[in-house]
Amino acid sequence: MTSITRRTAMGGALGVAALPVAARAQSRDNTIRIGVLADFSGPYRDTSGPTSVAAVQQAIEDLGITQRGINVEVIQGDHLNRPDAALALARRWIDTQGVDMICEVNNSAIALAVANLVRERDKVQLASGAASSALTGPQCSTHTLQWTYDTWMFANVVGGATVRSGGDSWYFITADYAFGHQLERDAGQFVTRAGGRVMGSARYPFPGTTDFSSFLLQAQASRAKVVGLAMAAGDMQNCVKQAHEFGLTRRGQQLAGMIMFVQDIRTIGLESAQGMVMSEVFYHDLNDRTRGLAQRILRRTPDNMPSQEHAGTYSCAIHYLKAVAEVGAARAKASGIEVINVMKRMPTDDDAFGPGRVREDGRKIHPAYLFEVKSPAESRGMWDFYKLRATVPAEEAFRPLADGGCPLVRG
Repeated sequence: MTSITRRTAMGGALGVAALPVAARAQSRDNTIRIGVLADFSGPYRDTSGPTSVAAVQQAIEDLGITQRGINVEVIQGDHLNRPDAALALARRWIDTQGVDMICEVNNSAIALAVANLVRERDKVQLASGAASSALTGPQCSTHTLQWTYDTWMFANVVGGATVRSGGDSWYFITADYAFGHQLERDAGQFVTRAGGRVMGSARYPFPGTTDFSSFLLQAQASRAKVVGLAMAAGDMQNCVKQAHEFGLTRRGQQLAGMIMFVQDIRTIGLESAQGMVMSEVFYHDLNDRTRGLAQRILRRTPDNMPSQEHAGTYSCAIHYLKAVAEVGAARAKASGIEVINVMKRMPTDDDAFGPGRVREDGRKIHPAYLFEVKSPAESRGMWDFYKLRATVPAEEAFRPLADGGCPLVRG
């Protein structure tokens, strides 16, 4: 069965979802418990949050694992975008509530902290929302898999594929902190590697910037064909809207978003976002399998179309449960590393990403896509946002295994 209790939905400051099962009884039962550790109240609620819970529920239903005699319970918790709060909640889940797998974790600092905990407790973390490529690089872990995307992939696809399709001169507007700097640096390397050139950058104070006019004027003066936006969430939305007001794209420049979601486009609107390029690994209208999956999840959260992050949470949950079914619930609960090893050995295949695999560094790989935002006239209705510009095969989309510096990689 799947269960989300009333207390789960009405959890307090930490979103704690307590289960009425004693710890001693949990050690003897065969119920697999999945904790969805996500943003349920902050700026990433729509790209994370309730729809991620729905994605896990859908994975359980689609696999039909309860018909195989394995019960599954789903618990949700709000990490509040605070590593200390998230780690305390994850520890309580594992130590007193019998949680076997933690997924989503759409905050890289939190994912890195939880990675240490699950390794100590021999449990499993499937980071379907965290983007830092360090999770499969120097800070890779035996008990954590990174599932959906990462910063290296975004920079690779947006930078390299855009140059190859004609956008060979770039100017960056960058959030002035480590995340923005990394995106600019990585994307710039892919631009130059593909034969393009970086003509400069403007770094805006983060957080707190709401007026991007001076930075957009600098980008306009550069005459670069592409203006790369090394930012995310509300900053991205504000910058794109203001770029439209300035007429940047009408003057022949194209905006490139480093990390974007369909929810961002919905907020910005097609009138302002049209012509932008970005990378995603999932789009609900990509093919028959993605359309079917999106409609199944959408029945559970009718106001929010599944994003690539939700698709990743579905995909990691269904592959995890396949591994649980192979080793058996009792063994899966006793040994997280055994489940991880099976997940790495078994090929992946699901309606979110199609065929793929999990590498020894914990990186799950699948194709990635360069999309362009449609104009209002091209859109057929709500959520019809993208047209496909390029497909990057799985083995090319993500950082080569030998280049990541993961100590789990042999030779």
